[in-house]
Amino acid sequence: MLPPLLLGSLLLFLLGALLGAAAGGLLKQASLANRLNSGLALLGSLAGVAVAVEALASGTPIDGQLWLLGSVHLDMLAALMLLVITLVGSAVSLYSFAYIKEYQGKGDVSIGVLMNLFLFAMVGMVLADNALGFLLCYELVTLTSYWLVKCNPEAAKQSRLYLVMNHIGMALVLVAFWLLCRESGSLEFSALREQHLAGALASLVFLLSFCGFGLRAGFVPLHGWLPVAEPVAPSHISALMSGVMVKLGLFGILRVAIDFLGASQLWWGYMVLIFGACSAVLGVLFALAEHDLKRLLAYHTVENIGIILMGMGIGMIGLANQQPTLVALGLLGALYHLLNHAIFKSLLFMGTGSVMFRLHTRDMDKMGGLAKLMPWTALAFLIGAMAISALPPLNGFVSEWFIYQALLSMTKLGTSIVAPLAVVMLAVTGAMAVMCFVKVYGICFCGAPRSEKASQAREVPGTMVAGTMLLAAVCLVLGLGAPWIAPLVNGYGQALVAAQVASQMSVATGATLLPLDSSQAVLSPPVIAITLIGLFFIPLLLLALFKGPKLGRRHAGTPWACGYAYEERMSLTSGAVTHTLRQLCAPLYRKQSRLDLASSLHGVSESPSTAGWLLHGLVLALFILMAVGVQ
Repeated sequence: MLPPLLLGSLLLFLLGALLGAAAGGLLKQASLANRLNSGLALLGSLAGVAVAVEALASGTPIDGQLWLLGSVHLDMLAALMLLVITLVGSAVSLYSFAYIKEYQGKGDVSIGVLMNLFLFAMVGMVLADNALGFLLCYELVTLTSYWLVKCNPEAAKQSRLYLVMNHIGMALVLVAFWLLCRESGSLEFSALREQHLAGALASLVFLLSFCGFGLRAGFVPLHGWLPVAEPVAPSHISALMSGVMVKLGLFGILRVAIDFLGASQLWWGYMVLIFGACSAVLGVLFALAEHDLKRLLAYHTVENIGIILMGMGIGMIGLANQQPTLVALGLLGALYHLLNHAIFKSLLFMGTGSVMFRLHTRDMDKMGGLAKLMPWTALAFLIGAMAISALPPLNGFVSEWFIYQALLSMTKLGTSIVAPLAVVMLAVTGAMAVMCFVKVYGICFCGAPRSEKASQAREVPGTMVAGTMLLAAVCLVLGLGAPWIAPLVNGYGQALVAAQVASQMSVATGATLLPLDSSQAVLSPPVIAITLIGLFFIPLLLLALFKGPKLGRRHAGTPWACGYAYEERMSLTSGAVTHTLRQLCAPLYRKQSRLDLASSLHGVSESPSTAGWLLHGLVLALFILMAVGVQ
């Protein structure tokens, strides 16, 4: 039987969309509609968080029937995804109370209505336990996110490209599910798990689903819609798209490749690992060249999706090789980073939205000095920047540490050169991510204002601060609390492969993390945090004890005559910071469009009246084929 809170969560999203549309359309009360949209989305998200936490804590799957979706199954993977969706949804809904004023008179009511439907579709997709309900919700996710991108009148081209690419992915996924359902004779996921496909047919289903869901996940070379669609969406919607929606692609790959097919072929895992490593390096490399803050964050989504794929690939290699250690570490790193990335990337997009709320620009070279004028936003953004840069003791560091340990464990097998190369690529990715966010934080929040609007900025309204600080706090909890949270996430990964790997392994002892073997490595985030705090206060203590007489006051004057006055020409631009690297990697930047599938779809995205409707027709035809022809 389904928990009442789970039903309530779905109904609240639908009610939010319905009442918001009625208040805005029939009553012409836009402010009331916006409050209803945000308030009911917040309540629905909080109800979903409660259900997810209870399911994850108990470890007991939930089964039932829902007339909207058919059969419903909330296993540990679905519960983790439900937590990701509703936790970020809670912060975004709270944030939207004030942020939606940025779109007043420019489709604000429509944005709120679509946000509720967007949340409903994502929750429905992870709950569905049959192909038809799953794919219907998958398509609803595409359509609602498309209209959310299109709400920006300047984003017609970007929204068309997004729709075309995701419908291509949908068509591939539909064919994969049709093959699965045809072999099992049922649309139910329980039947798909029991059929045990093998050989060429299993590989075909894997390739179709990997490419189809990969277009939603956005890894290289299927990432073309990400840097063009996400930046033009409202910032709180960008947070949902980048932090949550792309994870549905990874969720789909996990469902098909591991849950349905059992990751039976070794080359599948190597393929996922190689694509992940390349996506991680190229994503951060492209991000470094960006001056547009939201495009930069979109490319970092490509990077982090690649890191998650690396963990997934290691787990799949372990399954094919019957190596429980690789399975446990790979899936733990992947699932933990999936959760972590959802939190810190949503935080960064919302922090960017707060900056744009005051400055109305995405150009970093027009920012500067915002830490003094917007201190809470600056603090939240700093935590997010440290987390995405994998700096200890925050959450991004912990999940990447587990992926490193998985790769190092894989090198001990000595069967492939892929693992050592992947270690190097992950290390390069981490170094460049730190460089990128030193640039971002230094140019946007430090120094002196680089424009008149930047000099006049002030802190954003309280609900926007509360939304960003909520996610910043979660980053700290997932980092410092990793010794107690990682074993739980490990259990969720083990539950996914229980049929293939029956062992349960420990990844923590007290406040210390270990990669199943304490002789390989140990890590204690709380100890690191205490040490870092000590390193901060010890110099201050020494200064207080041994300080001498104060120096005389510094006098302003021309800097080049040993004065201390600031001059604008002393500031580095975002391009200057990365100039040397861009010169070194110029061949890659010149070939950037060739690494992007979207470049070959440029002409298609320009003619939505033909290509768009043809793709809609193809998707509908495949739906009908699967629904009536499986039996």
